[in-house]
Amino acid sequence: MRRASVSVGLLSIGSLLVSVCGIPVAEQAPACTSIMVGSKASTDGSVMTSHTCDSHRTSSEVVVVPGTAHRPGSRRSLTKRSDDDSGPMPRYGRRPTGEIPQVAETFAYIAPAYAAMNERQLAIGESTFGGRQQLHSDKGLIDCETLTRLMLERATTAREAIRLGGKLIEQHGWCDEGEALTIADPQEVWLMEIVGPGKDAVGAVWAARRIPDDHVSVVANSARIGEIDLSKPDFFMASANVTKFAAEQGYWDPNGGRPFRFYEAYNPSGRTSFAATRREWRVLDLLAPSLKLDANSNVFPFSVKPEKPVGPEKIMEIFRDTFEGTDFDMVKDLTVTDDEGQSVKSPLANPFMPYEMNKLFKINGGWGWRGERPTARWYCMYATVTQSRCRLPDPVGGVVWFGYGNPAMTTYVPLYAGIADLPQDFKTDGRTTGFSRRSAWWAFNRVATLAAHRWGEMRVDVAEVRDPLQEKFLADQEEIAAAAGKLLAKDPAKARAYLTQKTRDACSEATGAYWNLGDLLWTKYDEKW
Repeated sequence: MRRASVSVGLLSIGSLLVSVCGIPVAEQAPACTSIMVGSKASTDGSVMTSHTCDSHRTSSEVVVVPGTAHRPGSRRSLTKRSDDDSGPMPRYGRRPTGEIPQVAETFAYIAPAYAAMNERQLAIGESTFGGRQQLHSDKGLIDCETLTRLMLERATTAREAIRLGGKLIEQHGWCDEGEALTIADPQEVWLMEIVGPGKDAVGAVWAARRIPDDHVSVVANSARIGEIDLSKPDFFMASANVTKFAAEQGYWDPNGGRPFRFYEAYNPSGRTSFAATRREWRVLDLLAPSLKLDANSNVFPFSVKPEKPVGPEKIMEIFRDTFEGTDFDMVKDLTVTDDEGQSVKSPLANPFMPYEMNKLFKINGGWGWRGERPTARWYCMYATVTQSRCRLPDPVGGVVWFGYGNPAMTTYVPLYAGIADLPQDFKTDGRTTGFSRRSAWWAFNRVATLAAHRWGEMRVDVAEVRDPLQEKFLADQEEIAAAAGKLLAKDPAKARAYLTQKTRDACSEATGAYWNLGDLLWTKYDEKW
């Protein structure tokens, strides 16, 4: 094995990476990626969506909200995300916005910050695109996190969720930025994009488009819906004001000879952001390389047919991507000279450094909506890959593959749609506690933070723990599905208990392995810090 000789200059850079020498660390902008897969594009008929929740201010708490019957006249309290710096770490809190009428009965659902899946296998992913600042309004009652909960509480299919959600935000008001929700059920998956009604107004503008069953799609912080054909209700839905409002605001000229495109009207800057479009290219190129899509383009097909069927493990792999091996590899220029005089990548090189350092070290890209950023980011709070499977009963057919921390380093555990509870350390918010072994998030986040310092070397140690665990959890699925199916036919309560225990076991095994991995990294690399 070649041994690298590190120069004084590079050591200085390494010191800068740790101490940043007065260079400000970048603000973490909302920046999430979601990949969608139709039933005929997947390996087993699953409909899938996904989400990298790229914000370290977000709560790490994951809970199972039970289904509940409500008395007539009950009200549903609503809250909105707000900054809360009162604890040991900066984080998002929630503040009340108002109330709306409650429905007679709500479904159970699994809820990280953005609710992920309900007991009927309805699943949601998310990606912020911001949109025009002048459309933001604080007068509404519903933000994005709340909308995901309302949809999963009240709907059983993607189409129902879109119609219900659209009606709620039109009536009670959208109080968030431009947002994209990727909504899947056992039959199909849709992309829904939402913007506000303008300063001091109550309402919303939205559009939704279905991904063809044999296609995949992606949204990465830029609106993706273009032309809308409402004469095809199986593939398009929208608010009644979607084109009229754009014309009134001067975002689109009905007589100008150009068709209405949602992203051009409501998120025109999104097509100028390499932080968004480069990820779109990368996902589509990895799944359909023969299309030879241009990485420097600013418009890509809404969806493509993948060249190979896609399983959850493929989405996990893409979420680990840092453009390695491409022209956009963020650490391709961080090299050292080894003992044989060859130029090799520095063991200090990692794609998770603060963005402001990229230009300083002549690394490709930089922070901002126009700069580069790969899918895997150090500030990801958690990631989900959901499977909705019509061939299986709802309690086991729906599964949320849930991974804490940087997607490049995490292991995803299966959370089944029919579970009753989660381990206490998954329900404990690590941003509220500060570093604590009571919070499972810290087991994974500590590994990611440590490994980023010497990713060139530590990635091997991480993979030796991550990969066998992931393969085991994936391989166990058929056996668990078969056992749960038999129990469901005889005793649904026992099936629920069985699935809950299987989820607990996986969570405990993964968390324990990552606590041990963090200890190993501290010890093995003690003299190299």
